[in-house]
Amino acid sequence: MKNDEYTDLKMLATFVAQRMEMCENEWFLNQDMLNDVVNKISTFSIESEEKSSKEKTLADFALEKQGVSKVSCVSEDIGDGSISEKKSLQELYDTVCGCLRCPLGENRNKFVFGDGNPQADIMFIGEAPGGDEDMQGLPFVGRAGKLLTRMIEAMKLSRKDVYIGNILKCRPPGNRDPKPEEIEKCEPILIRQIEIIKPEIICTLGRISGQTLLRVKSSLGSLRRKVHDYHGVKLIVTYHPAALLRNPGFKAPAWEDLKFLRREYDGMEL
Repeated sequence: MKNDEYTDLKMLATFVAQRMEMCENEWFLNQDMLNDVVNKISTFSIESEEKSSKEKTLADFALEKQGVSKVSCVSEDIGDGSISEKKSLQELYDTVCGCLRCPLGENRNKFVFGDGNPQADIMFIGEAPGGDEDMQGLPFVGRAGKLLTRMIEAMKLSRKDVYIGNILKCRPPGNRDPKPEEIEKCEPILIRQIEIIKPEIICTLGRISGQTLLRVKSSLGSLRRKVHDYHGVKLIVTYHPAALLRNPGFKAPAWEDLKFLRREYDGMEL
């Protein structure tokens, strides 16, 4: 493929990803045609003058925005020590992208590392990837992800301003809750991401992520509207966007949480 053709495809893939993140689906294409375009451009080959062709996906471009280049991941069982010593997101990704620390890695389509600004002041953390995330290799890209995008924009921010991740990097079957042994194996990756990014404030999305990071069994209701301490980082708990889709009545209190988050971050009143 010629360089100019690759550039066109890269620009098109970036454009489509941005429009979908912003929930702008009213194009000259209907939804079926839009899905077809996304499926066709999400994976394509690039020929290099010096190397054989390699795969580029929308997830690759998201990783590049974080300063992370995709490598050929070797499936392996990774020790906690090899994770904690990594100094950058690139080093961490190179180490963990082929992770087989738990059985979830054997059945995943894509390893969902994270997405967003590698120097973000705010991190949003959910519990695990869903079906759309597993296929695209990006966190929060399905219906719940589109709602999260609108929530972030309502805070006068964008997805480019924040970092988004999950406790688990692989999808649990049927989107079930993560098992304790899966969290035990996968959480060190998230902890190292937090240590590298050094956010000023963390917002956990849902009961499980809040309980996991805070090491408590308290209800979601008792964890909300408080500033918790996570190893010196402010942490606020709110609803998972998927819960808001199932229960629209939760949207009003979730908005109060987001206003609380923005106020704690920089004093802005929404």
